[in-house]
Amino acid sequence: MGQSSAYALVGNPRQGSRTASAATTFLSALAGDLDQSVVDLADLGPAVLDPGSVPASEAVTAIGAARLLVVASPVYKGSYTGLLKAFLDRFPPGGLTGVVTVPVMVGASPGHAVSAEAYLRPVLLELGATCPTPAVYLQEQSLVHVGSAATEDPSVRDPIATWCAQHAWLVRSALAGSPVAA
Repeated sequence: MGQSSAYALVGNPRQGSRTASAATTFLSALAGDLDQSVVDLADLGPAVLDPGSVPASEAVTAIGAARLLVVASPVYKGSYTGLLKAFLDRFPPGGLTGVVTVPVMVGASPGHAVSAEAYLRPVLLELGATCPTPAVYLQEQSLVHVGSAATEDPSVRDPIATWCAQHAWLVRSALAGSPVAA
């Protein structure tokens, strides 16, 4: 896949999570004609902590060579999960250089909205990722309507579609190598 690939990196320790669903929905909406893959850290489990783990090392290599990356985590203790932190620690300095990245966090409370921008986005930037948009925070309750049939009630909207309508052009511009203001 390499340079023509897009990945969703899911940092939720539970398989089949709303976080994974949100990550894959973002990936589908943003990837265009890029090959799409998901690295769900719940599938790697303890291998993330094993420096000799071939599957975890292969995931780091693939993600580091991607063009687009959606990194998603639930809010856990006010920040992203330890599982995601342990995985990101496997990257060398600059390991995400050139990778257009969208940080996404899912939480229960509007009080956690700052977590994505304050904690997840900075670690991705530290690794060299290009984050052309603000980080995304989704409240769990809003994800009930993601992917469901359109409703006539304008107060009920798909938050991912709404975000993409406003910000996807920034991601596409960054993928095309155009300068963007974020």
